Amino acid sequence: MPASILIVDDESGIRQSLSALLRDEGYDVTAVASGEECIEAVDQRAFDLILLDIWLPGIDGLATLERLNERDGAPMVVMISGHGKIETAVRATKLGAFDFIEKPLSLDKTVLAVKNALDYLRLEKENRRLRAELEQRYQILGDSVPMKALRQQIALTAPTNGRVLIYGESGTGKELVARALHAQSSRAQGPFVEVNCAAIPEELIESELFGHRKGSFTGASEDKSGKFQKADSGTLFLDEVGDMSLKTQSKVLRALEEQRVEPIGSSEMAAVDVRVIAATNKKLEDEISRNAFREDLFYRLNVIPFTVPPLRDRTEDIPILARHFLAEFNRTYGKKPKELTAAAMEVLLRYPWPGNVRELKNLIERLVIMSPAQHIEPQHLPPEVFRDAARGPQHPYATLQEARSAYEREFILRKLEENQWNMTKTATAVGLERTHLYRKMKSLGIAPTRM
Repeated sequence: MPASILIVDDESGIRQSLSALLRDEGYDVTAVASGEECIEAVDQRAFDLILLDIWLPGIDGLATLERLNERDGAPMVVMISGHGKIETAVRATKLGAFDFIEKPLSLDKTVLAVKNALDYLRLEKENRRLRAELEQRYQILGDSVPMKALRQQIALTAPTNGRVLIYGESGTGKELVARALHAQSSRAQGPFVEVNCAAIPEELIESELFGHRKGSFTGASEDKSGKFQKADSGTLFLDEVGDMSLKTQSKVLRALEEQRVEPIGSSEMAAVDVRVIAATNKKLEDEISRNAFREDLFYRLNVIPFTVPPLRDRTEDIPILARHFLAEFNRTYGKKPKELTAAAMEVLLRYPWPGNVRELKNLIERLVIMSPAQHIEPQHLPPEVFRDAARGPQHPYATLQEARSAYEREFILRKLEENQWNMTKTATAVGLERTHLYRKMKSLGIAPTRM
């Protein structure tokens, strides 16, 4: 669909020549003669770009521009003037005009100004789309009390520059919390730089954090900026900070105290303006007691402590997360919408989720890819979900009947899998008549549907 352009000029010759030129370039063009007509035209439809003359009868171009800026989603505007004054151009720019071109109009310059404005608009729309996707991808879901409290804590803390230490088991979503803190801070337009301290070899982590100079060690073939410098004016996220060596800890402590870093092989310090957010799945007080973590660094990082609860402590959020991941992976893989049945959801609710939200997300992705059924039943779930659900110490069953039913469900599902869901062979294997097996499966929430 061609970009739409509105020309606003009181000279009919200019309206006609610009309209012809821009239509030849493939644009959808409308032309009006006054600021009042411009406002009326914008009320009737949306335009991608407006070429707006400054000197107009009635309300002039600058006043028209001010009125346009009062609207949500104001269009891109390029000002046109036959009296090019620096003061006028400056005022137009302050009012939000993208560019300023003078009469008599150069056709080449006009086409270039239009192209540049529309390219900028396209990039702006793309950035908005990507930001919306990131917000969707990194949103913190859950209506449980712990998650509501966590979101409130993020809202209070994000606008500050206070350092945050996030505690939580692996897979709980500590990175999501760090990204939310960054996105809601005054540094949101700056970079968010992540360092997984557990994944980088000890001999390389100092170079990763602080950078190095060419020739400072074997393999240093060029200068390299460290993560602290890359995160300048933004946020540095130190994930699994408890796995950092004592030597590196001392250098991180110095960087936090001085807000300066010294690249390997350099004698000069580089100033950095970085907010540091750290995360760990360890109890750092225990690491301190066995001399594996510096106490002074702990107090530098632990200004504002956060705790991300494990999934087993907020089971009411499991349906919300499961449906969110189902929708996400259905879109990603272009699958027909799949749904979890009530019986399958009940199994997920009983499972203790040792891998937390990450494990749930991986399970849902597997189901979307591997299960051809639109309605996901318990038999589509992996056997380990039933074993751990029945035996996991976090969720003991209230009655012997509940425990027996859980075991029977797992046993029958395993036999069905072993016999490729052949009902006759499965009935023989479990020692039941075929009709009795159907009744038992129905009572346990197992649908006789082959995968």
